[in-house]
Amino acid sequence: MTKSQTPSFLECHPDYAATAALDALRAAEYARLDAQQQIYLDYTGGGLYAASQVQEHARMLGDHVLGNPHSASPSSMEMTRRVEQARAAVLAYFHGAGTYTAIFTLNASGALKLVGESYPFAPQSNFLLTTDNHNSVNGIREFALAKGSQVTYAPLTRPELRIDQPAMEELLTRTDPTSANLLAFPAQSNFSGVKHPLELVAQAQAKGWHVLLDAAAFVPTNRLDLRTVTPDFVVMSFYKMFGYPTGVGCLLVKNETLAALKRPWFGGGTVNFATVKGRMHVLSKGEAGFEDGTLNYLGIPAVEIGLRYLQKVGIDTVQKRVHCLTDWLLTQLLALKHSNGRPMVRLYGPATMHMRGGTVTMNLYDPNAHLVDYRRVEELAGAAGISLRTGCFCNPGAGETAEDLSEEDMRIGLQDVGGEINLVRFSQAMQSRGGKSAGAIRVSTGIASNLADIEQFLSFVSGFRDQTALAIGSVSFDIESCRVVRDGG
Repeated sequence: MTKSQTPSFLECHPDYAATAALDALRAAEYARLDAQQQIYLDYTGGGLYAASQVQEHARMLGDHVLGNPHSASPSSMEMTRRVEQARAAVLAYFHGAGTYTAIFTLNASGALKLVGESYPFAPQSNFLLTTDNHNSVNGIREFALAKGSQVTYAPLTRPELRIDQPAMEELLTRTDPTSANLLAFPAQSNFSGVKHPLELVAQAQAKGWHVLLDAAAFVPTNRLDLRTVTPDFVVMSFYKMFGYPTGVGCLLVKNETLAALKRPWFGGGTVNFATVKGRMHVLSKGEAGFEDGTLNYLGIPAVEIGLRYLQKVGIDTVQKRVHCLTDWLLTQLLALKHSNGRPMVRLYGPATMHMRGGTVTMNLYDPNAHLVDYRRVEELAGAAGISLRTGCFCNPGAGETAEDLSEEDMRIGLQDVGGEINLVRFSQAMQSRGGKSAGAIRVSTGIASNLADIEQFLSFVSGFRDQTALAIGSVSFDIESCRVVRDGG
């Protein structure tokens, strides 16, 4: 097929026309993007807030006297009402009212820490988690190990980075049904964009496991209905969904599972009664026993505003647009070649849109198949007004699997840098071991993305055609001066 015969984006994705309302939304709510000539491709890192969200929240703050909640004063009672109204909105949005309790936290990481410290791990317990997990999920293993529990990672397949289903099924049978056992996995990978099968929730529960679902990367562009998928725990950060507010996340807990959690600590806001001389305390019931200290009470009403905004836009419309744009991006990236025919891009994860979302992770290679420094790519992207993200994205398991980094690689790599945490030297050590990369480039689409964003990013990547890694240069970090130093190029 000649270039003139190559199908256009709209020919390949006729469904995109049904998302035209998002173009009007971008002009009205996200005009700052085009006014500042910004290409935002970091929705997995954080969503963008709509102008109307912050305006409505500012009006609410300006029109009311709002005090620290859970007191009998007029300002406290009004604030308590609005916090509980937001809590009800969260449960309604995910269809969890009556079966789940919503606990407000600082973020998804805070929600995960609550599960880790409160879950009844015991010496006969198993904590099973997928190799593809955010570090805040990986960190739960420390609570499990401290109580003598077994910790096991379910492997991923390569190159698609999906859960190894036969291995998972076998691991789920390794359980003492008389002990508490916990499975944790992400609904959508923040590294590869893979959507892991939600059917795994019921499958594990049928074998006696509790299930923790990390929904942080999933819910910004997908519908999660807790009437049909019923994990014991669900965690999320609202800024990932609609950009504002930051500092508010949520742990949704099945009501019957909540009773099994035992907090090892109490503090202000979590107790109905505490005595110093009597050395006793009575933990508050329900969500109040888990919401430590003073909530971000002025920010929480913005959650209801954001959920209402997202409902008005329509999550299915957002999902459709993300699907179309990401599919086009994948196809075009894979088609990029140097003059000698070598590929410019190596993708990590699925090359099609089957069971995947709008997160695309990659590395660039020069005509001699040498890795281009991903930090240098980020630096150049920034100069071009493109916001993307590089590194391992707090998901070391997926990154290690993607690059086939072994336990020996990690051990020797750390030896090569003298056991110090020096990311530049560690990256160099991995490069010396078969040209492996310790990080990657990640772009992600979301509610305000459009075709022009994708085309400009593709144009940026195309600019590396036939350039050598040496000419492009690299970036290191000078610890003494705390500044970025560019090498070469």
